[in-house]
Amino acid sequence: MELIYYIDLLGTMVFAISGAMAANRYGIDIFGATFMGFVTAIGGGSLRDVFLNIRPVWVEDGNYLIAIFVGVFISILFNKQLDSFARTLFLFDALGIGFFTVVGVEKSLAYESSAIAAVMLGMFSACMGGVIRDVLMNVTPLILRKEIYASACLAGAITYVLLTFIPLDPNLNAFISASVVFGIRFLSVRYNLSLPTVRPIN
Repeated sequence: MELIYYIDLLGTMVFAISGAMAANRYGIDIFGATFMGFVTAIGGGSLRDVFLNIRPVWVEDGNYLIAIFVGVFISILFNKQLDSFARTLFLFDALGIGFFTVVGVEKSLAYESSAIAAVMLGMFSACMGGVIRDVLMNVTPLILRKEIYASACLAGAITYVLLTFIPLDPNLNAFISASVVFGIRFLSVRYNLSLPTVRPIN
């Protein structure tokens, strides 16, 4: 699935921008910004590959490292301009988690994971890089706030797995499943939607 490969590279670059920009907002130096971009971009995918007992893809394919460094360079060079386009970056982030989810599920199924495990690993691929970034920045991770984020990835991952049971082109499946993630995430932010919370009984 060559289309998925290039989308994965684009998502890697976008997440590197996201991680580096988070560091830039806190006045961290260039090395720190590069490190934050790196862990944000590859954290989720690396965790997935560890669970699959394979080498992380960026270890063998240098294009991922190039995408990360390009993303960090963009975040440093155009920091002020990008910071003023938070809405645009949100849209790219929503697209990124959509396609990262699809890549995670597709790769997990290719390595003979169960359907349920593939769904969970797809969600991990999309979310855990941001979790690592937020923990390192001493910020409450997005998936622990009242926002629909990981659950959007979960819905997209389930969609992908279900669509594999019908004769559907894999690229079309990827597009539909990523669109589910993007649509849920976009609408949840647009209309301030969130999942119900469980309150303690007094």
